[in-house]
Amino acid sequence: MNRILTDNELKPFLEGSGFSANARALLAQQRIHFPLAAKFYGSLDTVQEKSFTIDGTAVRVQFNPARIQSSAAKVDAKSISERKCFLCEAHLPIEQKGLSFGSDYMVLVNPFPIFPEHFTVPHLTHTDQRISGKVGDFLALADLLSEFVIFYNGPKCGASAPDHFHFQAGNKGFIPLETEFESILNESEAVFKKEQTDIYHIKPFGANGIAFVSDNIRSIEDAFEKAYNYLSEKSPEEAEPMMNLLGWKWQDKFVLTLFPRKLHRPSQFFAEGDSNILLSPAAVDLGGVFITPLEKDFTKITADDLSDILSQILISDEEMAELCNSIAK
Repeated sequence: MNRILTDNELKPFLEGSGFSANARALLAQQRIHFPLAAKFYGSLDTVQEKSFTIDGTAVRVQFNPARIQSSAAKVDAKSISERKCFLCEAHLPIEQKGLSFGSDYMVLVNPFPIFPEHFTVPHLTHTDQRISGKVGDFLALADLLSEFVIFYNGPKCGASAPDHFHFQAGNKGFIPLETEFESILNESEAVFKKEQTDIYHIKPFGANGIAFVSDNIRSIEDAFEKAYNYLSEKSPEEAEPMMNLLGWKWQDKFVLTLFPRKLHRPSQFFAEGDSNILLSPAAVDLGGVFITPLEKDFTKITADDLSDILSQILISDEEMAELCNSIAK
């Protein structure tokens, strides 16, 4: 079957030009012709949110029951081996259509959205979730989908399909990391410049990360690979260093933010009784929108809980300083 929508199939839904407009046309088509997407995009209107201010930046907590499949996903090797890969084209619902991105990827509507416009971009080949060597693809997608934020969840950092390489994308104007990025940079120290890339140590709402900013994709790739290699040496037992990435086009430049991690899920995820909070942080959470699929957690969670969770899963200031020094060499 032809999974990719033709120009004629997109045309009735198209408003504007460019790849971002094509993606929105795909979403409009899928909301009519793909029942699962229609159901859960329709339910976004009932999603509840509340806000906190942490270290001067407003963040949001979202009660989104549809995300239970991702938040509580079993990603151990046995569970993965016993289920069909839901990102392989052969296993997609017959109604699910997409757009081509280059020769290796397909853009699909994510049927369990967080963003009002939420896409998954799987590789056409069933290959493990590993970002090394693919940051160029990540930023090329950010260039094409210039009205969206692109993000990547590592295999032990929120990816519910760690066995199939994929990116995700969500519309700009939704996550605080992107909307408040200029303010975040103004409050951050420009650690150094590497070739054509400015590198910052950022701590939005206490989340310890690095921002790479440049108009040159290759320069960001080189700086990122230095960080990746350093983190790999620090965690040789892992198939990939634990991390989440978010990136987008900003003032004619590319932004790549890296959040190195030391833990997949916080202690609250495994606690019993009143101490339990089913929150499995991934890139969107580190962008400032924390996803709780259970109402009990949405009701009781506090800013202190969020700060504690971030301190558990992300590397320390001292470790971040060592990482920055390694990139600067």
